[in-house]
Amino acid sequence: MIILDGKKTSNDIKNEITDTVQAMKDNGEKVPHLAAVIVGNDGASLTYVGSKVRACERVGFESTMVRMPNTTSETELLKEIKKLNDNPEIDGFIVQLPLPKQIDTQKVLMAVDPDKDVDGFHPTNFGRMALDMSTFIPATPFGILELLDRYGVDTQGKHTVVIGRSHIVGRPMSILMGRKGFPGNSTVTLTHSHTKNITQITSQADIIITALGVPGFLKAEMVKDDVVIIDVGITRVPDDSRERGYYITGDVDFENVSKKASYITPVPGGVGPMTIAMLLKNTLLARERHRAANR
Repeated sequence: MIILDGKKTSNDIKNEITDTVQAMKDNGEKVPHLAAVIVGNDGASLTYVGSKVRACERVGFESTMVRMPNTTSETELLKEIKKLNDNPEIDGFIVQLPLPKQIDTQKVLMAVDPDKDVDGFHPTNFGRMALDMSTFIPATPFGILELLDRYGVDTQGKHTVVIGRSHIVGRPMSILMGRKGFPGNSTVTLTHSHTKNITQITSQADIIITALGVPGFLKAEMVKDDVVIIDVGITRVPDDSRERGYYITGDVDFENVSKKASYITPVPGGVGPMTIAMLLKNTLLARERHRAANR
């Protein structure tokens, strides 16, 4: 059993990006600039955006955080997005989700310039991804592909089962794993809350990608020997016996499933660290695209 170490791999990627940015500086070129918009005071969102800002500092990117109050109207947020779209200094930006109830999330994501949409959520980018065209791949799926690639996990002709059909992970992974090329060329089954006999399906899978958010959902009796497990789920489970009052766990019963797996991602330290690394990679890609367009 081999651990797919997202922490180590993300550090490797950040080191590679740092070298690229240093070369840009040495050539007197503008370095990539990532902006993040956060509306309200959601603790998890603030922590996540803060870690993105620190990651920018680490690799030498410029970063901007736009903080707006919880009472922000949809019109005010759309004005802020237009400013970022029109600002030539900003290469890419993200709007941190979830947004307050008074704001239509889909309308906001549609307003982001697809050329600056480093989260890969805009329908233009999603459509380009589905058509195997060059585009921004959503950061979490991009991170999963990178892990499979760097560890040389064979995906060709394999049966991949994706659990969960969210637009952020499940749906894009089902498309990407079935695409031509590597990682890809697998036969994909997309399962969700209405899927019947899920154990029958998962027990035939060579690769399982689970993004359900249900702690310990995937048990050892649901998988076959030598399965590859990608656990995207991350849940805080209250536990008064621990100093923090909780522990972090994934969708997989790691202790027992890992005994049957050939490769497996831990939680934490698996897919999570890869998400920020790939957001940085998308921002670097955006910078290179803008530079090519302005030549």
